[in-house]
Amino acid sequence: MNDDALVIESVREDGSKLRPSDWIERISSMLAEFGPDHRLHYSPWVHPCVIGGEKCLVIERDLHEKDPQAYRYILGFAEQNGLRIQPDRRKINRPVEHDRRAG
Repeated sequence: MNDDALVIESVREDGSKLRPSDWIERISSMLAEFGPDHRLHYSPWVHPCVIGGEKCLVIERDLHEKDPQAYRYILGFAEQNGLRIQPDRRKINRPVEHDRRAG
């Protein structure tokens, strides 16, 4: 497991969902910027994601060094609202399997 990122789920520890449901987009947009294509680009350190059918907020731990105030705010928000926080388990390093057909 790679501990470089945290996932904040939209589900509280008690199983209820946090309202308003767009809280992830609101927090993500705080650190987003408009690019030369005039589209909103999420920060590489904070971005929305769907994992297992649930909206989540992914926070790269590097944010702690890049913007400590934003890092503390986001984690404080999550803790204050009883949201589930866990390491990002999607980044599991696995050895490359060889294609047995290739010979």
